[in-house]
Amino acid sequence: MKKLTLVVGASKNPNRYSNIAIRRLIEKEIAVVALGKRKGKVFNVVIENEKKDYKNIDTVTIYLSPKNQIEYYKYIISLNPKRVIFNPGAENAEFIELLRVSKIPVEVACTLVLLSTNEY
Repeated sequence: MKKLTLVVGASKNPNRYSNIAIRRLIEKEIAVVALGKRKGKVFNVVIENEKKDYKNIDTVTIYLSPKNQIEYYKYIISLNPKRVIFNPGAENAEFIELLRVSKIPVEVACTLVLLSTNEY
């Protein structure tokens, strides 16, 4: 089964890093789904505004400030991803601890850098 990435904090604004990440994931042929405040589309990826019960999430990459992450704590943990990436500006000690207690690996890194260096 193909690896599936969930982009949390997705935006249809092409200048936002979450949007750039979606495009780069597609370019690297990584399956991607997206969750944002407003519905939209980036290439063929629909940005949902409701928390869906995705199966087989490999990576969750977060593009939200810590205060905007709170409503997603239980949801992301319930997906049981193989890892969660906190992009620059999204670092959140409280959420990182909750994930570690749930035995979900955490990376404080930049998805765009990981993709460009083939470390994703």
